Amino acid sequence: MVHAIRIHQHGGPETLKWDAVDVPAPTQGQIRVKHHAVGLNYIDTYQRSGLYKLPSLPAVLGMEGAGQVTAVGPGVTEFKVGDRIAYANPMGSYA
Repeated sequence: MVHAIRIHQHGGPETLKWDAVDVPAPTQGQIRVKHHAVGLNYIDTYQRSGLYKLPSLPAVLGMEGAGQVTAVGPGVTEFKVGDRIAYANPMGSYA
C-alpha cells in the first residue's frame, strides 16, 4: 500500500496525517517515482497554515524529491523503469 503525508485542513503540524492513497498508473508523459528522499522546506509550513494557497485539500505537501522510476506512461522516452531521478517544484513529494 502506498502512503502519503497529507493535510485535510489548514493548521499546525497536528494536521499532517499518514494516509493510504491510490496511485494510478502513469498517463501520457508521466512517470511514477518511489521516493528515497524528500526535501523539507519552510514554504511547507506556509502552505500547511493556509498563508500560501493550495489548489485543493486534501493536499500532499513537498516540492523536492529523489528516488527511482517504477513505471513510465505512454510517450515517455527520457526515462525507464529503474532510473534514479531527482526533481524540484511539482507538489507532492511527501508521498
